[in-house]
Amino acid sequence: ALTTAGFWEKFDTDWVCLDAELLPWSAKAQELVKNQYAAVAALPQVEAVLTQAAARDLHGAAALLARTTARPQAAADYADAYRRYCWPVHALDDLKLAPFHLLATEGKTYFDRDHAWHMETLRTLALADPGLLRATPYRVVPLGDPSEVESATQWWTDLTAAGGEGMVVKPYDFIPQGQKSLFQPALKCRGREYLRIIYGPDYLLPGNLERLRQRNVKAKRNLALREFALGVEGLERFVAGQPLRRVHQCVFGVLALESEAVDPRL
Repeated sequence: ALTTAGFWEKFDTDWVCLDAELLPWSAKAQELVKNQYAAVAALPQVEAVLTQAAARDLHGAAALLARTTARPQAAADYADAYRRYCWPVHALDDLKLAPFHLLATEGKTYFDRDHAWHMETLRTLALADPGLLRATPYRVVPLGDPSEVESATQWWTDLTAAGGEGMVVKPYDFIPQGQKSLFQPALKCRGREYLRIIYGPDYLLPGNLERLRQRNVKAKRNLALREFALGVEGLERFVAGQPLRRVHQCVFGVLALESEAVDPRL
């Protein structure tokens, strides 16, 4: 795709660093799918076994069955949610790569370019090899225009209602600078059904939903900002040809932040 699109000549480089997502994510997490998601989605089969156990008057089976039978639709919705993002992968042709940031080429980073530039630049690459690369749909929304905001909201609603994961909201500038510090560089806005994968099949029950609304995400936001800053600095040092020990300082800083005890579901 890079060769077909004339990328190497246009950017005068023989290497490129992209920020991208490999699809389906199940290809990278087979054990997670098997041991966590599929196990939870198997609730209907569990219910059948509990029914037999209760009929035999096994201790505790009746009470457990009563709790379980209230959840079959939630379990079915959960199974539908995670299966949308899984498909068989037997060869390279079964994978898709969705690039969304052109981070660096020889001697240059692209943190000074806005997100629209990144998306359009990478769209041309995806068009050059639609078999492997996937262009990501996007919208630029002027927040001062209520009609544009309403249109974008409806776009997200339609997308998630059709089974889409959701969208990532970003400031127009790649590095959004506030008066005192950086703004959050990105915020995932996932759909109602996809969130079952994150929070479990029963997250929409009133008690569970209220508990989720009270969670504190400040620590997670702060970690994300620090990781983002270290990632930018590390790549800038690499492109500038600084010694690898200087690059590794940033890498190890990110690894240290990743080891912080923060709930990854936040």
